[in-house]
Amino acid sequence: MIATKIKLGDLLEEKGLITKEQLQKALSIQKENHFKKKLGEILVEEGFIGENELSQILADQLNLEFIDLFSLDIDFSLFDQYPVALFKNADAIIFKEDKDFVHIAIADPLNYDAIELFEKHIAIKPIKIYVASKSDIKHIYERYDIIKTTKSIIENVKREINSQGVKNDENEQSSVMQLIGQIIKNAILHRASDIHIEPTQTHATVRSRIDGVLRENFIFEKDVYNALASRIKILGNLDISEKRKSQDGRFSLKIMGKVYDFRLSTVPTLYGESIVLRILDQERVLLKLNELGFSEINLKKMENFLQTPYGIVFVTGPTGSGKTTTLYASLNEIKRVENKAVTIEDPIEYQLPLVQQIQVNEKINFTFANILRSVLRQDPDIIMIGEVRDYETLNAAVQASLTGHLVFSTLHTNDAPSAITRMIQMGLEPYLIADSLIGIVSQRLARKVCPYCKRRYRPYKEIIKKVQKYLPENPVFYKGEGCQKCFFTGYSGRIVISEILEVTDRISHLISSNANKFEIMREAQKEGYVPMIGDGVEKALKGITTLEEVLRVVKVI
Repeated sequence: MIATKIKLGDLLEEKGLITKEQLQKALSIQKENHFKKKLGEILVEEGFIGENELSQILADQLNLEFIDLFSLDIDFSLFDQYPVALFKNADAIIFKEDKDFVHIAIADPLNYDAIELFEKHIAIKPIKIYVASKSDIKHIYERYDIIKTTKSIIENVKREINSQGVKNDENEQSSVMQLIGQIIKNAILHRASDIHIEPTQTHATVRSRIDGVLRENFIFEKDVYNALASRIKILGNLDISEKRKSQDGRFSLKIMGKVYDFRLSTVPTLYGESIVLRILDQERVLLKLNELGFSEINLKKMENFLQTPYGIVFVTGPTGSGKTTTLYASLNEIKRVENKAVTIEDPIEYQLPLVQQIQVNEKINFTFANILRSVLRQDPDIIMIGEVRDYETLNAAVQASLTGHLVFSTLHTNDAPSAITRMIQMGLEPYLIADSLIGIVSQRLARKVCPYCKRRYRPYKEIIKKVQKYLPENPVFYKGEGCQKCFFTGYSGRIVISEILEVTDRISHLISSNANKFEIMREAQKEGYVPMIGDGVEKALKGITTLEEVLRVVKVI
């Protein structure tokens, strides 16, 4: 038991972490809410202090250890031995028991009433208190709930394995197929784009990428993982005996009355094969350009690019930034019976009507560059190249754009001006870039605030400082509290944050003169170019996303 009682507000004010005015405001909010919220929670919500910073300060001041729960192998069986609801309500968790102590992490170590209750219910051993962040404790309880939820189906799989082994007929509804169906159904219901099945030394986890962020869904034993991995490889027509090298495959399954395609990838890791399933939903690619979330100015620039008869447009950004979706949406805008559109992709993920799609096959030297040369003899009007990876492909794409074709492709660069530098590094002459390039779109995907639990909030002061020059006086921000509609994440769906560099006559002259990235950027800003961070902050001010989410995906410049 902690003997010395310390008032949190006084402690933080004394340390200079909050001002007296901020403390008074937080106390006033607490009083208005009839003391339903703790002072520390209000201070974090108002942006006066960060959650981890608050936890660390409390731990240091009280001579306690701040602990990262995700670095520990938590014994979940302890939850069944003690009144878990008592600890959950106090934002605390038992994570270990040894011969000397029962080890407990708590978000608020000044909650002396709760600590006294812990001591009463755990009379057999003394308790040892640690400090952990509230969000980490919440996530650990989510993992525990996942384990309990999937316990029965996992038991059925284990019984099947022990009694007769895993059936190889994918049409039979074995327990393993039921588990696969449950995993995929859960991912689809949560609007996931990918499913990650990852083995560790003792167990395996299933995580889904929802709105660009991974969330844990299932946890099970290693023997269940082995059966699951074998069945998924059978579905994808992969060699189940080959576990030393990566393999790729595809398969389709009917889930909730609808057929979904899945792209399968396996890679050997230290403890087994990491399996990733990309969920391919045909409806996702039918989005129109104006549905992706481009600002009014940037949407107008995109429409101007599409109306240009020839030239090349690059879409840049890291993997998972929505480049392919933007390219497909652009093609959907301009493909007609009157023109011929051809794509060169690796791999082809979605089928587009009125578009001839070609799959790259490196094994037989059917590469981007070789295909492009053949495609030019097919009299195309519009060409989409999935990715420019080398000089040969880049040069062929530029030559195609100079001979009367509208070409779209992607590059991996962090911002729009860097794409020009990247092309020069790949060996292309600056004058060719200046003559062929129409524009460059650089983008990221940010999660949108859930409209059902949206409320005003104040970001942490350090976050405000980073983007101060982009903010008006007295800015207002919004975030989602978390509800059933958004699965308690506070976010629902994603939106494009972008910057678009139009190649005007002045920019073209700078490129041909071999100007550097910063010279091009300065001139572009004079002509209306807005960096990606500016677009992101604008969307945060409109309540579409949060500042934290913008800074997660965009670098401040």
